[in-house]
Amino acid sequence: MQNVIFEHLGTLSYKKGWEYQQEIFDRIFDVKKQNRELEEQKQLPTPNYLLFCQHNPVFTLGKAGSIDNLLLSEKELDEKGIEYFEINRGGDITFHGLEQLVGYPILDLMNFKQDLHWYFRELEEVIIQTMQTYNLDAGRVEGLTGVWIDPNSDNPRKICAIGIRASRWITMHGFALNVNTDLSYFDLIIPCGITDKGVTSLEKELGEKIDMKEVEERVKTQFEKRFGVKII
Repeated sequence: MQNVIFEHLGTLSYKKGWEYQQEIFDRIFDVKKQNRELEEQKQLPTPNYLLFCQHNPVFTLGKAGSIDNLLLSEKELDEKGIEYFEINRGGDITFHGLEQLVGYPILDLMNFKQDLHWYFRELEEVIIQTMQTYNLDAGRVEGLTGVWIDPNSDNPRKICAIGIRASRWITMHGFALNVNTDLSYFDLIIPCGITDKGVTSLEKELGEKIDMKEVEERVKTQFEKRFGVKII
């Protein structure tokens, strides 16, 4: 069984979180690079990480996104104190903010399965299973990414955005689960470029604020189950 090193980064700016992800990515890559020079029996194991954090308000635009889905000018962003980054994950525009659980698994998929489609679906499943522990009907919507509440109804609502990047089978970025998130920020963008569906949060679905620590523990439990790992 693989170990996954867990770190909680608290609340920090998106830039600091991104830089820390890159630092860990480089650390794993250095091990893989060293291993290329070693006989198989002398190679070092590559570590795997799971980072949790919350970000100060920020919009991020993925490589496949359109700036047209940001409905504010640069001046308006400054006035509202919202940061903006164009980043190297897939997907379109999304929001990160307080009381949203952001998870960054930085895994060497060579320790698991060299299949990005599998990895993406497993990540979705971690959140789907977590939502089911709250007795919510969660799942996928065909053709769209992320995790949705009441996915087969006339009113599916996105509760978790997922966007990843992988290079040399090392993953970055991850998921953003709305817990008690201020959803009004999503009115300032076209989330993920999707115009005909809304976003939601655990608080909105359950009608009360939800303890962040409790959500974090439930996600960690499902992560261990889906990936067959021990979080340490």
